[in-house]
Amino acid sequence: MEWDPRLYKWEQIANLVAERIADGTYPALTLISEVKLQEEFDVARVTVRKAMEALRERGLITTKPGKGSIVAPQE
Repeated sequence: MEWDPRLYKWEQIANLVAERIADGTYPALTLISEVKLQEEFDVARVTVRKAMEALRERGLITTKPGKGSIVAPQE
């Protein structure tokens, strides 16, 4: 992935995952793995966690401790 220097990496990851949710790549109730995102984007785990936090704030995912993050059903 080519990083945009004007945005934080976590913002770019959050935007890309949001696009994947919107286009159906990640349908409702899909488990989103922080480890897989970390490997895909070759970033630190804290960067992925910040992206996941942003997605939670947008209401796109829900996270349950010990269970992981899933795509929230969209209306």
